[in-house]
Amino acid sequence: METRSWLRQRSGPVKTFVVPLLLLLAPGSQGASQVSTASSGPEPESYRISVDVDLVVLHATVRDRNGHLIPGLREEHFKVYEDGVLQSIRLFRNEDIPVTVGLVVDHSGSMRPKLSHVAAAIRTFVQASNPEDEMFVVNFNEHVTLGLPGPIRFTNRSSDIESAVLNAPVTGRTALYDAVAEALQHLQAGSREKKALVVISDGGDNASAHNLDQVLRMAGQSSSLVYTIGVFDPHDPDRNPRVLRRLARAAGGEALFPEEIGEVVGLCERVARDLRHQYTLGYLSTGATKPGVYRNIRVDARAKGMGRLVVRTRAGYITGGMPRPANNEEVP
Repeated sequence: METRSWLRQRSGPVKTFVVPLLLLLAPGSQGASQVSTASSGPEPESYRISVDVDLVVLHATVRDRNGHLIPGLREEHFKVYEDGVLQSIRLFRNEDIPVTVGLVVDHSGSMRPKLSHVAAAIRTFVQASNPEDEMFVVNFNEHVTLGLPGPIRFTNRSSDIESAVLNAPVTGRTALYDAVAEALQHLQAGSREKKALVVISDGGDNASAHNLDQVLRMAGQSSSLVYTIGVFDPHDPDRNPRVLRRLARAAGGEALFPEEIGEVVGLCERVARDLRHQYTLGYLSTGATKPGVYRNIRVDARAKGMGRLVVRTRAGYITGGMPRPANNEEVP
């Protein structure tokens, strides 16, 4: 990404400086003078703006106490706090925008009886996603490979994605951290401003050159969402749900664990719906800019007649460093 006066990129886990155009401010917002239109790459110009300021961008999922997604909230229904200090929301959007998605699929030997279910789940995910999404596949055992053939870097064709998963060998150990690191790097080549990973695995890492702290740092600094789905065998000694939870929470996603392998189809559909029904909130941090400072983030949502709402997003970040694991934020 080029560095220009109208398009900046600096280090920081949740900072981004090119955001979707329709993340427009409410009428009269003070931040309107800091936004200008710009086009870049294949993404339609109507999806892009450029900003000259350090903008903290959060993708937030809102559900009721029964777990149902809550659509139709407006900017005034949200409050964002950093280190307990109320922040001014400068950007707000509740639109279904295209996403760059990486599907990271475990192909270690223990996945052999599960892979047909996983392929069906991924097919469902693609079909339930925005038609303008662009996707890629990272397959891993002790080796990490990109799944799409030849020069194809991204696709939205369900058949291509499914073939990329099914045609890879299923054998060996589990280099989970290396696979996530590779996928996070490949995400940056995507043309969509919103980016996400969906990681499907049945065990903890036992073959990576990277360690967990390195991958958490990468996930936090990328501003990408990470969803994880653990398809564990009940008595597998390599199962490690804690790792998948930490990966998801570090990046504001969600860790999901089906009780039966057949449930993975419904969970992938849930993730696709989640990505299409999120609120995007942006604010200018009022905190110090010194690197290495941890900043807590809390997002509240309240609307008359809605009852108790639960907001899931990042719980904080360290400026220029690795975020602490995020927790689901609950509104009392």
